[in-house]
Amino acid sequence: MADARSAPESLPPAFLEFLQENGLDPMMYSMVDTIPRYIRLKPGMEPHIPEIQSELKCHLNKVSWLPDFYAIPPQVQIASSMAYQQGKIYGIDAASGAAVLALDVQPGEHVLDLCAAPGAKLCMLADMLGGRGSLTGVDVAKHRLAACRTMLQKYSLGDRCRLFVADGTSFSILPVNSSLGNGEGSTCHKDNGSTLSEWTSKRSWKDRQKSKKARMAGSPHLTSTSEPELIYYGKHSGLVGLRKCDALRPSADDEAQTSGYDKVLVDAECTHDGSIKHIQKFEFWGWKTLDRRVLDAERTDDLLHLQLCLLTNGFKLLKTGGSLVYSTCSLTVAQNENVVQQFLCKHSSAELQKIDSADSWPCRSGSIFKTLRFDPATSQTSGLFVAKFTKLQI
Repeated sequence: MADARSAPESLPPAFLEFLQENGLDPMMYSMVDTIPRYIRLKPGMEPHIPEIQSELKCHLNKVSWLPDFYAIPPQVQIASSMAYQQGKIYGIDAASGAAVLALDVQPGEHVLDLCAAPGAKLCMLADMLGGRGSLTGVDVAKHRLAACRTMLQKYSLGDRCRLFVADGTSFSILPVNSSLGNGEGSTCHKDNGSTLSEWTSKRSWKDRQKSKKARMAGSPHLTSTSEPELIYYGKHSGLVGLRKCDALRPSADDEAQTSGYDKVLVDAECTHDGSIKHIQKFEFWGWKTLDRRVLDAERTDDLLHLQLCLLTNGFKLLKTGGSLVYSTCSLTVAQNENVVQQFLCKHSSAELQKIDSADSWPCRSGSIFKTLRFDPATSQTSGLFVAKFTKLQI
């Protein structure tokens, strides 16, 4: 059991009680100034390392177990650097990078990131595709997904991507079926549905009016019955020339088994208690905000339901033989092993997979065999839980 008496003085009693109830050591939050900041170097930028080091005024320490990742001192800020502004580097924790690497994405595959914001993992997935296949990013928050779009464009990685504002628990659009481009299998009526031309950031008058009406109506929250909103698609995403009604076509029952995604990432919304730098921000935001976002019992119950629903829907969209990674930056058993156990009990076609590349990772096993846990003390990273599933033929 965690010893609240040894905790950093800044943590409020209610949060210490949360940690104690979940068997978490509050002392990990005193490590915030000792955990490195991690950056990922865009592939092909290795010759620029000396100038990046000169600009950041620090050495880039290569992370031996994670390709293209480097550790820098935690106090170094990268946002104002030319290397960041020119798209040579971006910040992403090494544990998050490991979750992406666990998917073992291969060039030419169709990949889904069901909780895509804020976008660093999406960029890494796009890099791994190597200019082939497709990448679909989904997020319920439009402003956060717009930030993903900005990142993809900044790093020149959006060519094969499409982004949908949608509820990840009900999103049902599969990878683009090339036959739809020829009109075969189309669900559109003859005169229904405009054709998608090459994407532009300039919005039509009709779209501007639609947004204006939404603002005047108070911008109601997206619901599970809302139609997904396509806010970006690359030139080679498969959507150019497709009718919009086909691009938004929901999948039929069991269609995903043969036409679904090869790989799915579900980095689910959570209490973020494993992200020690995130928790540190509440000192500035106010601890009452922490009470509302992390400690509220009703919200936590809602989160557990959301996590299971995201995992369930992500798995539904996976093709037979494909792989799904479920991760959270919480260290609680309730949001990780318990969700995995509930999911496995309800889905006989789901099987946990060993993450082969993890043999060299600085992490420990979760309480369920084949699951992994990163934490500040063991890994010198933020906390992260990772579980990998495959879909069996039933």
